[in-house]
Amino acid sequence: MNNFTYHVYTDVRFGKDQINTLPELMAPLGKKVLLVYGGGSIKRNGIYDKIQKLLSGCEIYELSGIEPNPKIESVRAGAALCKEHGIEAVLAVGGGSVIDASKVIAAGANYDGDAWDLVVDNKKIGKVLPIVAILTLAATGSEMNKNAVISNMTTNEKLGTSSHYFKPAAAICDPTYLFTLPANQTAAGTADIMSHVFEQYFQKTETAYLTDRFAESILKTCIKYCPVALKQPDNYEARANLMWASTQALNSLISAGKGGGWTCHPIEHELSAFYDITHGVGLAIVTPRWMRYILSDATVEKFAEYARNVWDCKEEDNWKAANYGIDATEEFFRDCGIPMKLSEVGIDESKFVAMAEDAVKFGGLQYAYVALDKQDVVEILKMSL
Repeated sequence: MNNFTYHVYTDVRFGKDQINTLPELMAPLGKKVLLVYGGGSIKRNGIYDKIQKLLSGCEIYELSGIEPNPKIESVRAGAALCKEHGIEAVLAVGGGSVIDASKVIAAGANYDGDAWDLVVDNKKIGKVLPIVAILTLAATGSEMNKNAVISNMTTNEKLGTSSHYFKPAAAICDPTYLFTLPANQTAAGTADIMSHVFEQYFQKTETAYLTDRFAESILKTCIKYCPVALKQPDNYEARANLMWASTQALNSLISAGKGGGWTCHPIEHELSAFYDITHGVGLAIVTPRWMRYILSDATVEKFAEYARNVWDCKEEDNWKAANYGIDATEEFFRDCGIPMKLSEVGIDESKFVAMAEDAVKFGGLQYAYVALDKQDVVEILKMSL
């Protein structure tokens, strides 16, 4: 097991009606607040009015319309509002896209240059305004981690940036806020959670036994509860377990003692950068193809372990078990209603080479579980058609 630092920074308030603690959480952070949200669902479900009532003693400024793949233009607008009004704290209400945008906005508020600089080079991130997140979608884990991903459609780039100062000061996670999610968002969010786990589970470190068992428990939770949430959207048990799985999947818990580059996320970022598709859908399409592509004598034991511990496979032969687990993964995503071919979401092979080049350039694929080059990525994309 590798050395690691595990710093639990975020004050997580989990459960029904935890939004009532918002005044307590915001009080030490400041009175001038930038409220950041997406398409307006928080006005329909009552969260917006609740925030206005709870924070009636604050000066609240708003930035709405944050995109599912948050755009740099929205970040620039938010940073400008912070500078104009002397914002002291950012309140992000939404899923990972809103929280990611809020993180870079909070950094851009104290940066004199273009906010895109902070995405391209995180060494330029300095002081960051405190962030509080109210989660409305279980997917990215952004409510408790240091990461943010922003898209620049002008340059066809979707890049990740990070800073320890990006970690939200607090996060309110109320599973009832997931009740009204469309089925496709529930399914895509679950695929994103599972992909976060895969990226950390399939690594070269073989001695982080406890960490891998944590990872497998998160995967089994997704497999158990996503179908329940799809059939019974207001099932609190299912929503609560998926929401907590989302947070635990990417708050450094299951990377403790491990390390290495990711694979499917860098590849999918290029799909989103060029085609602006739903992130979780792209991950679900690419993941089983990546698994099949890298299955070999060197990786078969790990994939067999995955099949036995996550899918309860009884096959004694490692190759049969490994293929069972990969097939089960693809079938699960399909049964959740996720498109499982790039052609189903309007993507052909015309940009595969350009996307593969950028995935290798920006994604650190040479440090992944199995190192990939440009041609490897092209082949995986072709398998995904």
